[in-house]
Amino acid sequence: MRTRPPSPTVADVDPFRLPKLPGLGELLSLLQTQTEALAQLPRTLSDLNGTMRELTEATRMARETVASAQRSAERLEQLLDELEEPVRKLRPGIERVGRVLDDPAVDDVPDTLRRIHDDLMPLIHGLRQAQTRMGSMTGSVTGMLRRRGRPENEEDGAGDW
Repeated sequence: MRTRPPSPTVADVDPFRLPKLPGLGELLSLLQTQTEALAQLPRTLSDLNGTMRELTEATRMARETVASAQRSAERLEQLLDELEEPVRKLRPGIERVGRVLDDPAVDDVPDTLRRIHDDLMPLIHGLRQAQTRMGSMTGSVTGMLRRRGRPENEEDGAGDW
């Protein structure tokens, strides 16, 4: 190999490197980006297809939910129509009950009932004891009469108690 001095008319060019032309680098970069995007296109379309299937299923479920809610709302409206008149008829009675419950005398009812209970329970207890005693005495008298027997000469019942 000979080494010669470079010629003044020939530029010093590396054979393995292309000279930079204005805009060529950008064009190659754009072509590379486009090629990469085209390579990703099948996967992107597959993902888009899956997303569309999910959206379709979600839309179907939403449609069914809305239809069910509509049916429920219609049944509720029907029930309310049936209940409206009876509830309206109850209003005067409920207002009367409200007025009665607002009366101050209602506040005294528990105390009054307590006093009645305290006053009557001893009396009732005494009456029960007397009834029990009378029952046992009646049983004794009846037993005595049965043991004694009925006189045979008294047929008209004049000797009965």
